[in-house]
Amino acid sequence: MRVRLAQLNPTVGDIQGNTSRIFKEIERAREQDVELLIFPELAVCGYPPMDLLNLPKFRETIYKANETIIDQSPDISLIFGSISPNEQTGRPCYNSAFVVSNRKLIGIQHKSLLPNYDVFDDVRYFEPATSVEPIELFGIKWGISVCEDIWQNENSYMDYHVNPLEQLHQQGAEIMVNISASPFTRGKINERADMLARRCKEYHSPLLYVNQVGAQTELIFDGDSLAMDALGNEINRATRFQEAFFDVECIRDSEGVQIKHLHSDPEEDRTTSPITHQPETHEPGRHTLQRSSGPAPSEEAFIFEALTLGIRDYIVKSGLPMKVCLGLSGGVDSALVAALAVEALGADAVVGLTMPSEYSSKGSVADSMQLAASLGIECHQIPIKNMVKAFDRSMAEYFKGTEFGLAEENIQSRIRGSILMAWANKFGAVVLNTGNKSEYAVGYCTLYGDMNGALGVISDLYKSEVYALAKWMNEHYYNREVIPVAILTKAPSAELRPDQKDSDSLPDYVILDAILKGYIEQAKELSELVDMGFDSDLVQEILKKVDLNEFKRYQSAPGLKVSDVAFGVGRRRPIVQQWTGFRLGRPF
Repeated sequence: MRVRLAQLNPTVGDIQGNTSRIFKEIERAREQDVELLIFPELAVCGYPPMDLLNLPKFRETIYKANETIIDQSPDISLIFGSISPNEQTGRPCYNSAFVVSNRKLIGIQHKSLLPNYDVFDDVRYFEPATSVEPIELFGIKWGISVCEDIWQNENSYMDYHVNPLEQLHQQGAEIMVNISASPFTRGKINERADMLARRCKEYHSPLLYVNQVGAQTELIFDGDSLAMDALGNEINRATRFQEAFFDVECIRDSEGVQIKHLHSDPEEDRTTSPITHQPETHEPGRHTLQRSSGPAPSEEAFIFEALTLGIRDYIVKSGLPMKVCLGLSGGVDSALVAALAVEALGADAVVGLTMPSEYSSKGSVADSMQLAASLGIECHQIPIKNMVKAFDRSMAEYFKGTEFGLAEENIQSRIRGSILMAWANKFGAVVLNTGNKSEYAVGYCTLYGDMNGALGVISDLYKSEVYALAKWMNEHYYNREVIPVAILTKAPSAELRPDQKDSDSLPDYVILDAILKGYIEQAKELSELVDMGFDSDLVQEILKKVDLNEFKRYQSAPGLKVSDVAFGVGRRRPIVQQWTGFRLGRPF
């Protein structure tokens, strides 16, 4: 029996469009003699639908789409993810896997384990399954689960007292199927594959795992669908970060149900292929990553693919103009964002603005222009010196007798932010924010200035990670100097006052980032960070800055999430609070 795993890139809420994609895959599979076609979790409405699920009309539209999909599946069997109604008390729907054969609904398996941590809010919207049982199809008992069901207590956030896979195994399931919408984070690709292999060994069962791909606002889904045998060996694996499918053969022999690799037809490669429903909406990148045999991709390669996908889907799925603009400061942050934007959207879609002030070095403009030339993007120089002077004159009466300080520095940043927004409004562009996680963490950024933008491209990369990715792009992606070496080697500076350097206000980024990662992502407290060898006064100062700048981050652009704990929807800290003072030794 030929089984196809199809990782789709749905758009949240585009029920008609998502259903159309499903129909096209059904037709393709039927033409190519596929007998069972498997789609990801919530393939009909896209994941995560969030509070759209509270709208009765939204749910009813999905239910009708489910019926249409079932009716449009003659001569083929399907497993697809969608919501199903809860007719009892509780939340109005389930997160379900539908099993269909030849236009008949064979069974529905609801999701049992509902995550309620980080970016996940399943408990808010869904009722959990009250029971699980294998569903028989083609004379095989299929143990079907949905996303979190297969992670059973693999994280420190939840302690589930139900084990759906164990229950399915005890009831004689012969093969596991898991449909997922599992977002990408740094290190998760290998972590997830290792976990899936453990499940195969634990239950002596082959596994078909189908994951959503694409980006939905800040979340990025890598796909990476997998087929494994009962020993946890990889049989086939889909291309990451793009729509794709692959086929495997499911057979029964003397040892039970087995999954076998299907060798590709020399006339038509059907083993692992991209899905190309849509025409290209952007200029293809001028370079391609190696996806064939050889060394495993580096973490930087995964981050690169995630961020470019995140930019592209944010623009395309939002229906925004295929035109972005950003400020080019001559620093590494804006250089990296510009390079990523070009790879995501094409050079013709990217405009850079360099806006020097009287404190800008010659290198900031020259390096920006060199970068723009290397990337092939449009770039304009708009000096802000006279604008700053006009502002100074208008405030001279009120600022008289005070020293040059933060107010005057931030005026420059806010003028630049206003220019970017004016450019975007006039020419129908989207502003990309270029702030990094280190700056956002300690508040080294200006509200209504360099925090402007519709999307924070690198807001989940610490400064040291920004440097690492920029260097990786030169060395392993472009294989030449595209991001100027001068940008990668100069001392970072906001250039808002004479001879300013980031090191005037912040410790070395290697030290700063280690402290920030320990506090933000590993939940380490003051004493634990000091025990790691960091200076106590420095740690106190940094932790205080992180907590006191929460109000800025509440007003920041949504940022693409690539770490376990990113600022935004997954990290919920109060703005008004006194725990910071208590923790740092301030008495009641």
